[in-house]
Amino acid sequence: MTLSEYQLRIKAYRLKDLDRMKDLHLAAWLNHQAGATSKKGKPFYKEFKDFFNFEEEQRKILHPEPQIKNKKKLQKIAMNLKKYREEVKHV
Repeated sequence: MTLSEYQLRIKAYRLKDLDRMKDLHLAAWLNHQAGATSKKGKPFYKEFKDFFNFEEEQRKILHPEPQIKNKKKLQKIAMNLKKYREEVKHV
């Protein structure tokens, strides 16, 4: 598996996990809306988006902030793996 394939699989896993989190938050939201109110009788969250911002969480997965430290480590691992495969090929 190449580094690109690995990164794509990780992204797919995180998106699947995000869908699961949305379902859990939606269930919690529905339970909350059934009876939770402030002292004045108004709901704490007026919209589901105030409770869980799916679009923002999805943006974080699809367009993450660069993590240079991890990227350098992964590139070093990929280079070492490539060298190892070349050595094994010649043996």
